[in-house]
Amino acid sequence: MKDILEIIILNLVDDKDAVEIKEVNGEKSIIFEVKVADSDMGKIIGKQGRLAKSIRTVVKAVANKEHKKVSVEFIG
Repeated sequence: MKDILEIIILNLVDDKDAVEIKEVNGEKSIIFEVKVADSDMGKIIGKQGRLAKSIRTVVKAVANKEHKKVSVEFIG
């Protein structure tokens, strides 16, 4: 899951070195904290948050196949 998320994020941003994806494992869920450069935050979120919602949907679909709950948070 993390590698799929990383591929999506790296293809959207300009500053690839500033991308950090932290995986936090909880009891029943996994939280991915995505940190990008401030200049790339708009590219990740998209207009009215549509791109961010799409990224979350893709990751949740992959997680659903593995019977896990996943959350993706974007940190500026």
